[in-house]
Amino acid sequence: MNRSDLRGIDFKLLVMFETLMQERSVSRAAERLFLGQPATSAALARLRDIFDDPLLVRTGRQMVPTARALEIYEQLQPALDAISNVLSQTSNFDPATSEAIFRVGFTDDVEFALLPALLKRLRGEAPGIVLVVRRADFHLMPQLLNTGEITVAVGYARELPANAKQKTLRYARPKVLRADGRLGALTLDEYCERPHALVSFDGDLHGYVDDLLTTLGRKRRIVLAVPQFNSLASLLKDTDMIATVPEYAADVLAAQGGLRVDELPLERAPSPLSMVWQSVHDTDPAERWLRARIQMVLGDDEA
Repeated sequence: MNRSDLRGIDFKLLVMFETLMQERSVSRAAERLFLGQPATSAALARLRDIFDDPLLVRTGRQMVPTARALEIYEQLQPALDAISNVLSQTSNFDPATSEAIFRVGFTDDVEFALLPALLKRLRGEAPGIVLVVRRADFHLMPQLLNTGEITVAVGYARELPANAKQKTLRYARPKVLRADGRLGALTLDEYCERPHALVSFDGDLHGYVDDLLTTLGRKRRIVLAVPQFNSLASLLKDTDMIATVPEYAADVLAAQGGLRVDELPLERAPSPLSMVWQSVHDTDPAERWLRARIQMVLGDDEA
């Protein structure tokens, strides 16, 4: 095919193909593209005609890509990234008048403790924009970035997509929250003996603290696990439970009253809190503005 033949290609079909390959489902692809399922099915039929291949074959409840579909997908993604970059560089972004929709992913602690300050800054500069926040822990972050459901994420990143970029915003240190009035910091013995409350998005009762304690031949007693930070202050109040949380979350929770912040009686290196984004959005003026504000509000001098 020469370049003049490209005039007959509907480039929206290529975006649909990419989404279908990521979702492996006509209904989920339709939902992501804000289209009806019949329209998405029709697009798949047209793609099959163009490439002369079934592309996605239903196997049970799943749609499995053919070898040809995987080959096309591998070659198509860099091309779509390049086209997106070219188009974004020719567009202007005026935050004062923009009505752009930004889709971001935050861990729960970041959303609880740091998002309010960021939102205040964004609303002050760009009152017409829309911010859509998705929960994105380190398990979900790579998938949400790879499928384009979010363009930037803030959290503790692991196993990122190959074309993702990453910048450390700050180094988070763990602190201990407790509601009792006893004077003095907790010893390691007291820390292990006290009942613990844990914030766990997926219900896992094992965390980095437990790994540290295991190296010392110790363990703690977890009696409560909740999926979000916003209820932690009221749950700890008038109990002997303690909770280990990042220092920025501890400060916000303690400011609500009734809690005090202690040092963790364990040696642990600070954890890097990162901003992550796909390289395809690297030069987009709107995304660059958003990332700059995230760095400005959520970052610190140490990072």
